[in-house]
Amino acid sequence: MSERGFTLLLIIGLLASGLTSVVSATPPRPGTEGNGLDENESATLWSRDNDSQRITNAEYRRAYGERRTAIQSVANGTDLTFRRPPSTAGIWTRHDFSDYTPGNASVSVYPTSANRTNSTLIRDAHATVFAATPSTVAHTGPGETTRYLAPDGELRGAVDYRVAVPDGNVTTRRSTATNGSNTTAGRRTRRVSWSLTSHEISAVRLIQGGEVIARTNGSHRPRIEYALTGRDGTLRLEADIEVSLTRRVTVTRTTNRTTPNGTENIVRERTTTSVVTDSVTVTDEIHGRVYGLEPSLEYVTYPDGDLGLAVFQELPWQGYRLRANGGARVRGVWRFYTARDTGWDTLVLSRATDAQRIESDAVPVLVHAYPSRIGPRIEPEGRGPELLNRWGARRDSPDGTLGRNVHVEVVDGSYEATHGLAVRYRANASTRITVRGIVRGENRTLRPDADGTKRVLRQSNLTVERISESESQLTVRITLRDAETGEPISLSAPNRPRYEPLLVTRDEAYISIGDRRVQTNLSGMATVRLDESGVYTVRYHPESWLTHDPAYTGTATSVRWHPLATIMGWLALAIRVAQWFLPFVLALYAGRRLGGMFRYRGDL
Repeated sequence: MSERGFTLLLIIGLLASGLTSVVSATPPRPGTEGNGLDENESATLWSRDNDSQRITNAEYRRAYGERRTAIQSVANGTDLTFRRPPSTAGIWTRHDFSDYTPGNASVSVYPTSANRTNSTLIRDAHATVFAATPSTVAHTGPGETTRYLAPDGELRGAVDYRVAVPDGNVTTRRSTATNGSNTTAGRRTRRVSWSLTSHEISAVRLIQGGEVIARTNGSHRPRIEYALTGRDGTLRLEADIEVSLTRRVTVTRTTNRTTPNGTENIVRERTTTSVVTDSVTVTDEIHGRVYGLEPSLEYVTYPDGDLGLAVFQELPWQGYRLRANGGARVRGVWRFYTARDTGWDTLVLSRATDAQRIESDAVPVLVHAYPSRIGPRIEPEGRGPELLNRWGARRDSPDGTLGRNVHVEVVDGSYEATHGLAVRYRANASTRITVRGIVRGENRTLRPDADGTKRVLRQSNLTVERISESESQLTVRITLRDAETGEPISLSAPNRPRYEPLLVTRDEAYISIGDRRVQTNLSGMATVRLDESGVYTVRYHPESWLTHDPAYTGTATSVRWHPLATIMGWLALAIRVAQWFLPFVLALYAGRRLGGMFRYRGDL
């Protein structure tokens, strides 16, 4: 089912049940629903919006003069979650990026989260990361949040500044000199003016681990494609800003000379120019981890033809899809929601004289992953694979890291991170398996027979032999052997597994007879005494093929015991019955004898 289809089903369910949510979202403003999405898709983005601003459909219609859809209405009152990373966040972010409008030489536009830098001629310079896509913010535990970046993606940023052009000035000096009848009056005027010659963002770089991995020409809205290596996903955006000003100095000398013959005015002017430059490098960083999906796969074929499949992935992942019989899905604990980056809520327009705050038209949206109370699931339910095991690190709930106004079905208390998921399914070793990561587009398609490690699963043979029996107990010998080779299966000591996919606990094989557990010796045998009559089921509980190679299938047999099942038992029963009835027989006999002695005789 598509993400949109899932959302529609969720909306229908909410409307049908009359459910109202504890979370509200600010309704999309008319005219802002575009950006590559339809009005329903854009309505699902705002998990972090204020829950105090829920409005009715009538209020919405009066405020904006238009009707909203059912999904818009429900999204205004609840947070919508997804089974896999939705594409809507990336689409919105790519389109909304163009809504960032930089300033000019006299105005710098920056988000309130920007790290600004000032220099001699440059003010409020910044380079701020807008978004790196595809990526997912995973909330894994209390205070533990990791941004996972796809190895191949794009980074968008904003770069801006303003130029502090100095004010011009004029200085004047006067002088007077007398020499006899001659008088000389002078005035020296110095005019300094500044003009902006050029200003530019000369270069933009993207740096990973101290190395430049991508460059682009200077731009207020740089978009950089990257290919990441290694595991460290810390990316630094750098931009070089250069400014050039022309400084013009004009010196004017005016001399008035008075002599007996008259007055003489002399004006001399000289202009010099110079170029003053300034530059600054501005930076911003996002800290994350490169999302490398590297699943390991183990498989086994059961005697009935079923496929046993175990997939392990170190990093958080969604689960996998088995493309057989319609495509069953095995899902782990992770689910997703989308929310805006609040660091871009407000922009500042900075000038030399003032700074003005405005609401940002450019708002990036991030995908968030969280462990859900819904937990691991098999789809379709009832007709999908059998979930054999799940394993992973035990973590505490990350509820506190989700942020304000985010209410989703995050786990309570601790949870198992489901790094590994094992199933049994009616499929074969050539079935294609699509492993899905928590970062959109990061998937791997595998085939067990080509990409997996085959495990050995053999059938076991369990027999029960009567050794001795009496009226009080039965002694039996249990023998467990490999059905194919006849070799004994010893349970006295655990086998050393060839492969352990980080199972937190390992099961130990045993044989149960009634409510007792027994272990076979090195010869695959165990002797058991039974003291109570009845039918006993003898069952072999094997170790999992996930941890043991070879592994065995379970099997069962039964043994019946009752004292009457033997001649000695019948003899013992007869003796016991005779012992029970002997006093009554003796009493009856004695009574009859005494009765005969005292019987009244009529002929006397």
